Amino acid sequence: MPSRHQGPGGGLSAHPITRRQLWALVALTLMWGTNWPMMKYSLRELSPLYFRALTMSCGALWLYGFYRFKGVRMWPQGREWRSVMSLGLPNVLGWHTLAILGVKELASGRAAILGFTMPIWTVLLGVLFFKEKLTSRIGLAVLAVALAIGLLTFNEFTALSGKPLGIVWMELAALSWAAGTLMMRRAHLSMPMETLTVWMLILASLCLWGLAFALEPWPVWQFSAPMWGSLAYGALINYGFAQIIWFGMARQLPPATSAMSIMAIPLIGTLTATLIVGEVPGWQDMVAVGCVMTAIAAVLLPRRPPTV
Repeated sequence: MPSRHQGPGGGLSAHPITRRQLWALVALTLMWGTNWPMMKYSLRELSPLYFRALTMSCGALWLYGFYRFKGVRMWPQGREWRSVMSLGLPNVLGWHTLAILGVKELASGRAAILGFTMPIWTVLLGVLFFKEKLTSRIGLAVLAVALAIGLLTFNEFTALSGKPLGIVWMELAALSWAAGTLMMRRAHLSMPMETLTVWMLILASLCLWGLAFALEPWPVWQFSAPMWGSLAYGALINYGFAQIIWFGMARQLPPATSAMSIMAIPLIGTLTATLIVGEVPGWQDMVAVGCVMTAIAAVLLPRRPPTV
């Protein structure tokens, strides 16, 4: 997942997207969307906290080596460590820990839908705590998200194997990510974003190893070949190549293009779950996807300039 989302007014360039950026954006959306059922697949053979600790630490080390080779300053200095810890708590440790607990309880497509209510919570927290303007778009987004959550909650309560606690985990994860996003927007950073992200991942993974050791049984570490492939996907693709692509293009993407990419991730996660883990989405899932995509569009897509 992106460590920092630049929404409208967030400093992105307004230049049209190039063909290379378009293909990179498609690849990024597919990587992050497919990661949801890949996580669910991995949890068949490995407990959630050990899974998260293993893939995050391996991915962070891979990113550290890559960016050090590219000449990026990789060691925070002085007060920069405070930013790493304060921003890493909600953006990485909170989001990734709560989300994997949600994926454990829910179908991966549903977890993706609920996780990507984050942009709406970001806007609502901004209205509540930073006196940002409450607009009709925000009202529409809130109604759409409420409908999506209501549909999935009702279905989980009525399903024979329903686990509504997973919905609580995912919404707490989305709130943590939203709070972290607001903190990131207001942070005055003197280090590269690549450095910040790598160290947030490193420190969060150390915390996850400790939590896993305290709360979960020690794994056998004897996995099937597909499972090793799924772990490699989590470490090298989700935490590795996808982050590299994101950092390479995030500051140049038009806001509307960035928003459309985020909108597509829960849809990709829902659809690919059928192929990877055999989860067939019901009508509630597809309506919920549509509601969340509508809500994201309402809060992230820039307004059209008034015609003269």
